Amino acid sequence: MIATLEGILEYRGTDSIILNVGGIGFQVYVPGSTLSQLGAVKGKISLYTHLHLREDNVSLYGFASGEELALFQNLISVSGIGPKAALGLLSALKPEQLIMAISSGNIDLISQVPGIGKKIASRLVVELRGKLEKEWKDVALPLGQESADTIAALTGLGYSLTEATNAVSKLPDSKELSLEEKIKMALQQMAKG
Repeated sequence: MIATLEGILEYRGTDSIILNVGGIGFQVYVPGSTLSQLGAVKGKISLYTHLHLREDNVSLYGFASGEELALFQNLISVSGIGPKAALGLLSALKPEQLIMAISSGNIDLISQVPGIGKKIASRLVVELRGKLEKEWKDVALPLGQESADTIAALTGLGYSLTEATNAVSKLPDSKELSLEEKIKMALQQMAKG
């Protein structure tokens, strides 16, 4: 099994890279979160990897951290979640946000990720809730129903799920704010850049 790769970043695509390791170019599929952390093309990088074997396909998936790799492996252990869907989840939501969404049973937020319906989101919650709560007990980013409503409103306005969750995660934690106030504050957050 290939557990890590270190080499020169030869090419950067939208969902994969080519990593030159000792003269051999490996195509490695990576989530958006890892892609954004990689340096410039021709720079040296290191990735934690997962080798996925199927009858008709062999694919390599790479991650910036061991925690992200562990979360990916938990996700693909759920029936109906393949590597591409797991990458989509990790690209749309930060690992902490995804863990809190699963732990809090926030099916609405999870199902906003392209390719993930309510049925699959429910299955993720049922199968991973307890497991992730034990493994990630230090995660403290609450994504309750109020946050999910704000995120839903922002995505309804045309913002991506990633932009919306990042803006909402920066809002003050106050039950006294109305949905409208939270949306307004999140829009101001995104305007700041």
